[in-house]
Formats: sequence, C-alpha cells, structure tokens
Amino acid sequence: MQRRRLLFKIGFVYHKAAFDPVIELFRQDDRYDVFFALDEERVRRFFINFRHRPAIVDEWVRDGYRFTEEKAGFDVVIAGDTVRDAPAYGPALLCFLNHGTGIKNILYRNLSHNVDTRYEIFVEGRYRVERIAESGFQGKSAVHLIGLPKLDWYFQGRYADRAGLLKRWGLDPDRPTVLFAPTYKPTCMYDVQDAIFTATESRCNLIVKLHHYSWMGKYAPHRQHRIFERRVKKYPHSVLLPVTEYNIVPYMAAADTLLSEASSTVFDFLALGKTGIIYDLPPLFHSDGQPLLTDDNREFLKDAFVHVGSPDRLGDAIERALHPTDAMRAAADAQRDYYFYGLDGRASRRMKDTIECLLAR
Repeated sequence: MQRRRLLFKIGFVYHKAAFDPVIELFRQDDRYDVFFALDEERVRRFFINFRHRPAIVDEWVRDGYRFTEEKAGFDVVIAGDTVRDAPAYGPALLCFLNHGTGIKNILYRNLSHNVDTRYEIFVEGRYRVERIAESGFQGKSAVHLIGLPKLDWYFQGRYADRAGLLKRWGLDPDRPTVLFAPTYKPTCMYDVQDAIFTATESRCNLIVKLHHYSWMGKYAPHRQHRIFERRVKKYPHSVLLPVTEYNIVPYMAAADTLLSEASSTVFDFLALGKTGIIYDLPPLFHSDGQPLLTDDNREFLKDAFVHVGSPDRLGDAIERALHPTDAMRAAADAQRDYYFYGLDGRASRRMKDTIECLLAR
C-alpha cells in the first residue's frame, strides 16, 4: 500500500505545541510518511531579520523528524496559520489547526485574505465556531469542532509529576506556583515587571514564560526578554524559562494560577479547571484601525477569573485566584462548556479521524 505524504507546516518553533499530540498519532501510523517545515523563524540583529534555525530543531532531527522545504507532492498539509502561497501546495488537503486560541483577532484577519482558499479548520469549541461565522470570512473553508489537541496530553495525565517539574527548575513543590505568561502585544509585562516578583516572593514560586516573539527581536524588542533575565537573578523563588521551552502546557499543569492579559494561555487555562488572573488593558488597535482583540479583555471571563488593573493589586489578585469563590467556580464551569468541546484527551484522535474521512471522499 502506498503511504500518504503528510506535511506539518510548523512555521515557528512555538507552533509545535499545538501539533504535538497530532504529530504523535500520525508518526505512529505506518500508513503515513510525515514531514515537517520550519520556514518562518527569523531573529533580528542590527535591524536586520536573519533566517534562524533554533538548536532544538537538531534534537527533533535526532528523534527522526524529517524537515523539508518542498511544498508540492503532499496529500495533507497541517498548518498553524493560513499559508501565504496556497497554490504551491497543489491539491493537498489543507488543514488549519490554529497555533493559539484566545481572543486575538489574527485568525479572522488571516482568513479575510484567504476566502477563496478551502481550509479544513479545526476548532476547540462553540465559541470559535460562532466567531468564525460572525467574522464573515469563512469563505470556502469548512469548520470542524473537535476540541483542543494541544491539551490532550494534559488530560491523558502525562504532566502529572508537578513536583518533578518544579524541582527541575530549583523551585519548591510545597509552595503554590504562579505562572506569568504575557503575550508580546498587547502586553502587561512593562506594568508588572517588578510587582510580579515582589508579590510572589514571600510564599509562591514564580515561573516566567515569555512569548516566542519576545526572544526573537522581529515582532517585539529584545528588551522584553532582557527585562526578566535581569530580574530573575535577584529572586531565587523565580525562573525565566528559556526559549527552548516551546511548550507551555506542562507549566500550566504545574501552576496553581496564571497571570496574563490577552495571551491564548488565559483562554486555555480555563480548560484546566483552574482560576487565572487577567491584567486589564485599554483597547489597542492594528495599524489599519481594527482592534487587536475580538473581546474586551477587561470583560473576558469577568465572573470566572480575577481581574486586576494595577501592579500594586497583584498580591491580592493572586490570593483571590488561589482561593476562588463558589460563584467563580460555577461561572468557570459554565464558560468552559461554551469555549471548549471534549476536554477528554481525544481531540487529536478526532482530528485524525476527520482528516481520514475527508481523504476517503
């Protein structure tokens, strides 16, 4: 039997976290030849963007990953964004598994430029199905409700060794753990760059996980990672995860609460049954006048998560998130059912089954 050729178009290293459970299923299936593309990584130095091959790619190659720059000749292409040159991939089944969920509107903006290209779009919940329909940019694409593959390994229990993970980074497993995961834009990192350390110092671990772009200098200044490289040296209760830690899910599993503003991690943290903290920001806009977010982050999950608007309130916000009220838990339960489907560790299986049904047509 001739094997089908499948390409995971990762784009950026950090996109791989969204694909990992799906990658595992296809690599274990000897009916497929699985390849990978990593063609968008750039690092900015001296005002020039240089093509970049992260060192972690060499680890993946040693694990048997096959990287290619070819575009044609595949039966299936799975991408974390819309692709810039869809015709180059020929008649392949073009699958879109969004690399990041949440309330940013980049998904709909990308679809607006691709209404004549058919994507098989795989989404995590009713919220996303409705938002894509409301955007008016679904075009020729089809939407498939499967859940969130990115979280499958969490629900399968693969990240259950919380103590082992914290000890690996020199943190105390007996302390509650705060995960600070700001996005690069819009960001709260400049507001809380000092307060997040002092608010956690006396009784919590602090794990800082920056967005991939905060390290690369192209879409965000190198200042973003340098701020925290300096500060973690002064606070033994804290760690700044290196850029090689591309997958945040193990750290979400270990965390008792999470602080962010508009990162997809705020959205995903709800799925884990934990209470997060949202740092409120005023509305921000793209250069064309369109808002960066589809929802006002000051209102998002307002009854379920803790909202905070100033650095000096972080300590109180952390305490409330560690001890949510019954009303907050009930609101979170209701929101979780709307934003997510499944949460059973089988979203990647549903995605693979759907792809195989589409191939069989």
